Amino acid sequence: MTEGNFVDYVKIHVSSGNGGSGSSHLHREKYITKGGPDGGDGGRGGHVIIRGSKNLWTLFHLKFKRHVRAEHGGNGRKQRSSGSDGSDEYIDVPLGTVIRDTETQEIIHEITEEGKEYVIAEGGKGGLGNWHFKSSTNQTPRYSQPGIEGKEVDITLELKVLADVGLVGFPNAGKSTLLSVITAAKPKIADYEFTTLKPNLGIVQYRDFKTFVVADIPGIIEGAAEGKGLGYRFLRHIERNSTLLFLIPADAPDVKKQYEILVDELRRYNPEMLDKDRLIAISKSDMLDTELKAELKKELDEKLEADYLFISSVAQQGLAELKDRLWEMLNKPPV
Repeated sequence: MTEGNFVDYVKIHVSSGNGGSGSSHLHREKYITKGGPDGGDGGRGGHVIIRGSKNLWTLFHLKFKRHVRAEHGGNGRKQRSSGSDGSDEYIDVPLGTVIRDTETQEIIHEITEEGKEYVIAEGGKGGLGNWHFKSSTNQTPRYSQPGIEGKEVDITLELKVLADVGLVGFPNAGKSTLLSVITAAKPKIADYEFTTLKPNLGIVQYRDFKTFVVADIPGIIEGAAEGKGLGYRFLRHIERNSTLLFLIPADAPDVKKQYEILVDELRRYNPEMLDKDRLIAISKSDMLDTELKAELKKELDEKLEADYLFISSVAQQGLAELKDRLWEMLNKPPV
């Protein structure tokens, strides 16, 4: 799927169906002069239901669907026949979709399981027919209940992709190159900043047919909180990741400073992001000779508190160790 087809944010107006009206019919038959009330109940209006689907990974199919309306319930009929229930309307979404109230921005629900359903707008109940109101003192009621109107609500659907490892780094740090090397993903790669404009997912094939999922998001820069670069728009895609892999190029002027800037931007976006496991990968390390690598390692051991390792996606260096470290972090027993 191309970048233009990746949609992770849509607004939709949903309307459930109105309940059908009850019938106030009076029974009439050739040899029955006073058959009495026999009006049936109205049918229920259709629900609007949001359903999780593992076959989807984007909200593109909803990009141009601004209104979703369920069917109205049918009216009651004679001989106590109930009206038909309105058909429910389903909105299929990828796993990891958050449903918000557009007006208040409050989270209504999250869809994280295959086939999981959530009724976002209940259909109106059908009205009772006049036979319900028959009594000894009112044997011929000529009235019935109207159906209850359905609900209308404006919702916002936000996709937070589900992945095990999230790649964090400045633009042009080598995230897309790494993803293309350790997975079968084919992200756009070029020698300029902000090559990646949409998140990319890749499945890493590990030993003994084991796998884990890596998410590459567009690069963030210092001042993203103020809207610089691409801002925080895509950071929600790594909120669900259990492990964050920071990529910092070996030719960076100050590795420690770049790491601290990235961590600070994550903290300003959501302080809970700092509770995740972190690993630093010094990318493009094939540019360093043995002496420079030893010098940089000595400097990082003194200044950097987090774990780190040297890798090179182009030269295929350190990638096996990187996979081992990530797998170990993803599968460590809970404390």
